[in-house]
Amino acid sequence: MINPNGLTIYTDGAARGNPGRGGYGAILMWKEEVKEISQGYTYTTNNRMELMSVIAALSLLKRPNLNIEIYSDSKYVVQAVMEKWLDKWIATDFKGGKKNPDLWRKYYSLSREHQIKFVWVKGHASNPYNQRCDELATSAADGKNLIEDSGFKPLT
Repeated sequence: MINPNGLTIYTDGAARGNPGRGGYGAILMWKEEVKEISQGYTYTTNNRMELMSVIAALSLLKRPNLNIEIYSDSKYVVQAVMEKWLDKWIATDFKGGKKNPDLWRKYYSLSREHQIKFVWVKGHASNPYNQRCDELATSAADGKNLIEDSGFKPLT
């Protein structure tokens, strides 16, 4: 689906092992313009990459107050936002050991500038944009230009 009234973003994350090498991919679509982004990481988790794909896409935006539809196959990301779990996590400062507070805080900060609607899509189910994001994410995870996920804290 394409948002006729604003920006459409498709996102995906991947990890080879969980934790392991990871990557994200995103496609941003505004009218006739399409931009693809991706990045690989040396050691991370799938959920971090799912969330990082959204953050990376939103970080590129130069104007506030955009109407944005974000399509993701991550129930973790979609439900946390749409069912207002994130609002509770922010209000309680992630009490109870909620994971990925660094990324959730970053997303929350970026999201305040826009009107964002998340739409869950079934992964690997013939949605061409979701499939392309998966290709971007897995290629990034398998690539050579990996960077460190400095916020990832593995369990010891």
